[in-house]
Amino acid sequence: MTLADVEATARAAHEGQTDKAGRPYAEHLSAVAEGVRARGGDGEQIAAAWLHDAVEDDALSAQWLEEAALSRRTKDIVRAVTKRAGERPEDYAARILGTPGALLVKEADLAHNADPARLARLADEATRKRLTEKYTRMRALLGLRQPSV
Repeated sequence: MTLADVEATARAAHEGQTDKAGRPYAEHLSAVAEGVRARGGDGEQIAAAWLHDAVEDDALSAQWLEEAALSRRTKDIVRAVTKRAGERPEDYAARILGTPGALLVKEADLAHNADPARLARLADEATRKRLTEKYTRMRALLGLRQPSV
C-alpha cells in the first residue's frame, strides 16, 4: 500500500468517529502522521501513525492488519502501540520500547493527545486532569521529556 492508500484506508475506517472533544477522528490521525514526519520518521512509521488506533478502536481487525500489503515493520509498530484490554501501562510501554520505530509514533500520538489547546476543548476539568496525568505517566514510562507548557 502507498501512504496515500494507507491514509485513505484509515480515514474510511474511522469515518463518523469523533475524539473526546467531538472533533472528527481523522484530525487526530493526520496530526499524529504529521508529527511523525516532522520528527524525522520514515514512510513505514508514517503509515503506522495513520493506523495507530485502527485495531485498538476496532476500526480495522487484527486479521486485516496481518493480511494488509504493509511492511512487517509497519505492522509491528501498529501492534506495539495498540493497547490491550487490562494491560498494565508498564507492559504497554515495554512493548513500545522493544519495537523498533514504535517510540516515535507513540511520542507523536502523546504530543497531540496532550496538546493543551486540544485538552482545553474537553468539557470538564476532571477529564482534562485525568488525561494529563495519564499522558504524563506514559511519557515518563517511555523515557520521553515532558513538554514545556
